[in-house]
Formats: sequence, C-alpha cells, structure tokens
Amino acid sequence: MKLLIIEDDVAFAQTLARRLAKYDFEPSICHDAGSALGQCLDLSPEYILLDMNLAGDSGLQLITPIRTQLPQATIVLLTGFASIATAVEAMRLGANDYLAKPVTTPMLLKSLLGESSDCDGELAVDDAMSAERVEWEHIQQVLAINDGNVSATARQLNMHRRTLQRKLQKRPVVK
Repeated sequence: MKLLIIEDDVAFAQTLARRLAKYDFEPSICHDAGSALGQCLDLSPEYILLDMNLAGDSGLQLITPIRTQLPQATIVLLTGFASIATAVEAMRLGANDYLAKPVTTPMLLKSLLGESSDCDGELAVDDAMSAERVEWEHIQQVLAINDGNVSATARQLNMHRRTLQRKLQKRPVVK
C-alpha cells in the first residue's frame, strides 16, 4: 500500500511514516508543494496524507491536481487549525477526509482505509501519543507558525516565556 506523506514538518512526517509502516504501508515523504505533484506522478500512491499548511502554501490548492492525476487515491488532509469552512472546502475539492492534528494512529488508519469507527479494538492501543508528545508537537507547530519567535509563541499558548523555554530545552518525547 503506497503512501505519500506531503508534510513540511520533517519530524512529524517521519513519525507518521514510522507509525504507518507498522501497518503495511510503504511511506514516501515530500516536504513541499512544489515537488508534491511530481512525487504523485512518480510513485502513483494509493494513499496521500496532505498537510494543510506547507511552508506558506495551501494544501487545498494541491487537492484538485492530485485528484486529476490519481482519481482512485485516498486523500486525507491534515491541519493544525481545523475549521468547518476549510473542512467543507477540502471535501468539495475532492479530499476523502479531513483530520485535525494531533492525530492518533487509529484515527489515521480509519481515515485512510475507510473503516467504520467500531474497529478500535483491532488497533494497537500502545500507538496512541502520550500527553507529553502531543504537547511537544503542538508547541513545535505554534513555534513554526511564529517563525521561531519564542515570545510570540508563549503569548499564543498563554504560557510564560521562561516556561516555554524550559519545555523547548527538553528533548522530544518519543511517543
């Protein structure tokens, strides 16, 4: 099962690839909108995880060209800032599903494979991200949005700047 992950956050893309490889996916990673369509042509993936914000470019703009190239592919749009308007737009453009980050492995599998929501018992419970990992990834996303500005990130997270600096000095939690 060929999977193309189009995600500008390198660490998050590698985490997704590692997790989904455990479930017989063959992941490939692309980090920018410019090379995404070329990768789609080269790989002909059956499944595509597409980030909404690709270093300033909108993942929404890629849905229609990808759908044209790969009409049978399952396209799942991932976003850190979910809204009803973008969900409706993504579905209208041809995405199969729309998920808000952080997303668990069972949620991704259900979305990619089109399984019903009653399959929770079949999926490994140990793949769920810990609260510390979810917090770390959220901090990293907000920090990236603020172009590495710690003070602006702290304000947006409603956190003291020194507390945020201490959290950033720690290594990321594995799960």
